[in-house]
Amino acid sequence: MRRLQWFFTVMFLLLSTQVEGRESSFIRVHGTRFMQGNKPYFFTGVNMWYACILGSTPEGRRRLTAELDQLKSMGVLNLRVLAASEKSRLVGSIPDAIQISPGVCNEALLEGLDFAMAEIGKRGMTAVLFLNNYWQWSGGMAQYVSWTTGDTIPDPDRSGDWGSFMRFSARFYSDARADAWYRRYVRTLVWRINRFTGKRYADDPAVMAWELSNEPRPGTLGENSRSNADAFLRWNRETAAFIHSLDPNHLVTTGSEGLVGCNRDTLLFLRTHDDPSVDYVNCHLWPKNWGWFDARRIDETLAPSEAKAAEYFRTHMVLARRLGKPLTLEEFGLDRDAGALEPGTPTSARDRFLSLLFRLVEDSAAAGSPIAGTNVWSWAGLGLPNQSPVGEPPSEPQGLNSVYGSDVSTLSIFSSHAARLKVMTERSP
Repeated sequence: MRRLQWFFTVMFLLLSTQVEGRESSFIRVHGTRFMQGNKPYFFTGVNMWYACILGSTPEGRRRLTAELDQLKSMGVLNLRVLAASEKSRLVGSIPDAIQISPGVCNEALLEGLDFAMAEIGKRGMTAVLFLNNYWQWSGGMAQYVSWTTGDTIPDPDRSGDWGSFMRFSARFYSDARADAWYRRYVRTLVWRINRFTGKRYADDPAVMAWELSNEPRPGTLGENSRSNADAFLRWNRETAAFIHSLDPNHLVTTGSEGLVGCNRDTLLFLRTHDDPSVDYVNCHLWPKNWGWFDARRIDETLAPSEAKAAEYFRTHMVLARRLGKPLTLEEFGLDRDAGALEPGTPTSARDRFLSLLFRLVEDSAAAGSPIAGTNVWSWAGLGLPNQSPVGEPPSEPQGLNSVYGSDVSTLSIFSSHAARLKVMTERSP
């Protein structure tokens, strides 16, 4: 009897240790901090949305592994990656998409994502995977609506009419059939077994979080946004809960730009993120797109852009503290000087801008504020403007916001920032 009791005690302890070790490998939220094991998890990251494209060909895989090695050597350990795209006829959309039609997938690109995630995991890195897109460049919400209705998507890259496109895309939130097709894809991916690791995505610690969409908005300013607000909120909350029901191991977040993504409606932003199924808060920062910065007038526009960026960042830290959740600055970037595109061209304004924001992040995190990590837009690595993919989607000038692997001054800023965050992690009790 004693031997039997001893046997069951040992087995219980072994199983408990395995479960504890498994749980500690996943990033989780504790208050306004990310945690990994018993340590806070602060990260320096980049956007590498095209990782599945690189992972789909032998040449791309060689480039991807080299770039992951370079990023890791700098201490950049988190990637924000496109994990869903829909075939579209729009001129600004990526040519090859994961979903060719509803439920019909390009297996080469899914295998490319498998390869990328396997290599990310090998290096002890993590990824945030976004599952939809409000904008046109990967198909996204507008393509789902077109699939369900047969309506032609207003092409903003042809017409310049972004309002019509945004209103069309926002129809997604109240289109039950479109949402059902989206959920079917999400279920397929979350439960997919990675061909290179043998793990389901739901069981892979290399996944840090699932993101509902890239930059979801309720529509255009004014009546369109107000009329869509309830559907927008319901979709965010129900989709976050749905993903958690499929995968209890990983975090879920919205992918919001922050107040700009909620048309500067503070209450809407808070209501979007106050649901228990939304684990943390995002914001994006685009000085050029928001009319603050002109790369050909750096002396006049950089300092005011820095001041506005710092204020936008601090506002979202206040909101994240009010929500009691961590905050990530997951998209931000700046043009190269004079709007140049090629590697080797000056990046003085960008370097100054990144240094400012990294310093704000470090000081805020050290003071106990909710900021937990950053993802610069975007990493181009070994890419070239005439050799896709680089950091920009096809609808934008190739190389505009791209950080190349040869941008020595910028990479030094990344490395220094990552080193300071690592020290903060190691000093934490």
